[in-house]
Amino acid sequence: MENIINKAKEVLRMEAEAIMELEGRVDEHFLAAIDLILSVSGRVIVTGMGKSGLIGRKLAATMASTGTPSLFLHPAEAIHGDLGMVTANDVVLALSNSGETSEVLNILPSLRRIGASIIAMVGKSNSTLAKNADVVLDVGVSKEACPLGLAPTNSTTALLAYGDALAVALLERHHFTANQFAVFHPGGNLGRKLLLTVGRIMHSGEENPLVRGWTTVQEALFIITDKGLGAVSVVDDKGKLLGLLTDGDIRRGLRKGVGFLACPVTEVMTKAPKTITADKLAAEALHLMESNKPKPVTVLPVVDEKGCCVGLLHMTDLVRQGVV
Repeated sequence: MENIINKAKEVLRMEAEAIMELEGRVDEHFLAAIDLILSVSGRVIVTGMGKSGLIGRKLAATMASTGTPSLFLHPAEAIHGDLGMVTANDVVLALSNSGETSEVLNILPSLRRIGASIIAMVGKSNSTLAKNADVVLDVGVSKEACPLGLAPTNSTTALLAYGDALAVALLERHHFTANQFAVFHPGGNLGRKLLLTVGRIMHSGEENPLVRGWTTVQEALFIITDKGLGAVSVVDDKGKLLGLLTDGDIRRGLRKGVGFLACPVTEVMTKAPKTITADKLAAEALHLMESNKPKPVTVLPVVDEKGCCVGLLHMTDLVRQGVV
C-alpha cells in the first residue's frame, strides 16, 4: 500500500513538473495565436483524435463559456461531411501530441482549401502538423508519468493546462465580465449565484414587516411572529430606515423583565444595520450576511437610493434559491 501511495504522489509531482515546463513557452508564439484568434470574425474550431480529442472537447467548451465562440470537430467525422461547419472566417485549433495523427492530417488540405487559419498545439514542433500550421504552440513534455511511457498522462495534462491558459488570455482580451459569464450559465446553482438579484427574492409590500419608531416592543413582537421573518425594520414617517429589531434582540431584552416590552423599539433596535439594495446579486447579500462582525446576521433590510426600506431578505430565502 505504501508503494501505491508513493507512486501516486510521484505521478502528481511529474504532472506538476510537466505543466511548469510550459511556463517558458508562453511567448511570442502564444501571443501570435491570441492575435490570430482575435483577428478573425468566425469561431475557434477545435479538433483532435483520441485523448487529445477529449482535451479538445473540454477546451472548446471552456472557450465557448468565456466569450470565445468555439466548437469541437471530430476529425474522423470531418472527412465525412462535418467539414461543412468550417468557414474561411474560422481558426482551427488542431491538437496532436505526435503531430502525425492521420485523421487530423487528412483534413489539412480541405482546411486550406476552405481558407481557415490553423493553429497547431503539438508535442513535436518539427512534425507534419506543425509544418502546415500558421502558428505552432509547443506543448511537448520530456516524459510521461506512465511507467511504460505509453499512456498519455503528462502530455494530456500539459495540453489541458496550456489550453486553459489560452482560454483565460482570450477572456482577458475580450474584457469578459461576470455578467456575460452568467448569460452563458443560466441553469443550476451557478446560474442562480450569478443571475439572481435581491429584488427577485426579497419580501416586499405586505410581506415586508415595518414598524414606526414609537411602536412598542410588544407590538413589534406580534408583527415579527405574524410575518415569520424573525425581524422588523424600523422606519420614520417617510419610510426611511432607522434600524432593525430582531427576535434575538427581544429575547435578550426580556432578561431585564417583562417591562421591557413596553419600551419603544427605537430604544432597543440595532441602529444603522447592514443593508443592501434590490439590484445587488443574491450572492453579494450572502457574503454581506456571513461577513458581518462580530457574528453573521440572518436578515438584511433592502433599501432604495433614498434610504427607504423596500423589503427584507432572510437567509432562508437564499437557501431556498440554492445560493448558499
